[in-house]
Amino acid sequence: SKMTVKAVKMPCTTPNVYTKVPDGGWGWTVAFAFFFVEALTYGIIKSFGVFFNDLMESFDETNSRISWIISICVFVQSFTAPLSTVLSNRFGHRFVVMAGGVLISTGMVTASFARTVVDMYVTIGVISGLGYCLSFLPTVTILSQYFDKRRSLVTAVASTGECFAVFSFAPAITALKEQIGWRYSLLSVGVLQLSIVICGSLLRPIIIKEQEAAVKAQPPEEPTETKYMLENEQTRTSIESIDSGVEITTSPSNVPGKTKAEPKSEEPKEHVQILVENDSTPPEPKTKLLDFSVMRDCSFICYAFFGLFATLGFFAPSLYIIPLSLSLGISKDHSAYILSAMAIAEVFGRISAGWVLNKKPIRKIYIELICVVLLSVALFAFPFASEFWGLMTCSVFFGFMLGTVAGTHIPLLAEDDVVGIEKMSSAAGVYVFIQSLAGLAGPPLAGVLVDTTQNYSSAFYSCAAGMVLGAVFLSLVRPCKAGLCRCRQQRAEERVVEAVPDLPDDFIDMDIGKAENSGKGCDS
Repeated sequence: SKMTVKAVKMPCTTPNVYTKVPDGGWGWTVAFAFFFVEALTYGIIKSFGVFFNDLMESFDETNSRISWIISICVFVQSFTAPLSTVLSNRFGHRFVVMAGGVLISTGMVTASFARTVVDMYVTIGVISGLGYCLSFLPTVTILSQYFDKRRSLVTAVASTGECFAVFSFAPAITALKEQIGWRYSLLSVGVLQLSIVICGSLLRPIIIKEQEAAVKAQPPEEPTETKYMLENEQTRTSIESIDSGVEITTSPSNVPGKTKAEPKSEEPKEHVQILVENDSTPPEPKTKLLDFSVMRDCSFICYAFFGLFATLGFFAPSLYIIPLSLSLGISKDHSAYILSAMAIAEVFGRISAGWVLNKKPIRKIYIELICVVLLSVALFAFPFASEFWGLMTCSVFFGFMLGTVAGTHIPLLAEDDVVGIEKMSSAAGVYVFIQSLAGLAGPPLAGVLVDTTQNYSSAFYSCAAGMVLGAVFLSLVRPCKAGLCRCRQQRAEERVVEAVPDLPDDFIDMDIGKAENSGKGCDS
């Protein structure tokens, strides 16, 4: 019986079924959605500083207590990453992202009616923080599933939504505050973030059926006949060699497709057909809600430690570049220009990293290592700047290198050098969870060093040291993966050797003698 594959147009609510990774198609819509999700999550978080002075005046609180709003938000966003993975595997990426959009909007809108800073901790820190996690992580995960060859480039370009949001939201919110006040401005931001629900509705699930497509593409009759002719010939020879006297009914003349067949051949024919059907429809493995087997992978453990220490270096420049410039006698306007230049350079860094990593053949993990080393150099360079153009140069260099790392470190989990696309969802949840520890401890640690030394340079030194440690662990990812693959290959070869039975030395001689005796009998 011939098998045919029918192309069926499915509605927008059903999964996309492909025989291989499409590298496009509906993936472009998912990339478009990820651009806006990135803008409405990390873009808003980075732009939240425009509310700091207003919150300090309204609640009569210090800068450090107000800064804990974003610290708690970032920590909750990273700490709940495994929960996001479990919910995505259980209910699907679309539903989780839409629920995250509702939580983000609810937290922001409720925060506009807050009376104390503790209310802000709960509304923006906990509620919106959880929503940020449920919105961002599933979106970047499903985007990686839609692309293979173009994955790095598409993810890097789509992630620039965060940078463009900083350009547009910060001045827009500042102008809006002057017209309607900070509370109504925060309310407007919360309503705007409700559009994440629309972005989540565009995330159609994707199913790759490679094995089934390969079976359907094979001609069913000729390969099967050839296979069983060889197997039956070997069976006939081995049984005759021990002179068992058993008549073999699965000889080549009884294989389906031959014109001459005996009645006894019907039963083996049915048996052969059952074997083919069982091989063509293998049972689908049950999807795990959270696959902790990645924690046994040495390459992933090294990559997770890289993310832990590298995260220490992501916060200091954006938090302390303006205080550092003011301490050097640079005006507020020029300090703002330095921060804007850093954001512009980050856009080009993300796009450039995606373009380079999209080239074939290339070992992406080594490119990432080079970028991390250069990012460490940029952090060490900040304390040596003593005037405007020195800080501007360091900021542009840091922003560019930050873009190369920030836009690619999560998608690189899908590469075979780390865990691969099959375990991308679970690995991303565990990876971001580990990052949360550095996200919570990084800013307070830098603040303690600044308060102790009375010098903003110490914050940059601590972040540079963390980035160097991250580079060390990143350099171990590929060797650990290669060693693990060699161990698995050796174990597989040992199993094959053990499975082969020990044959007697005269096995072939017995078969040859049997054949010669049969030939003499025919001649006589």
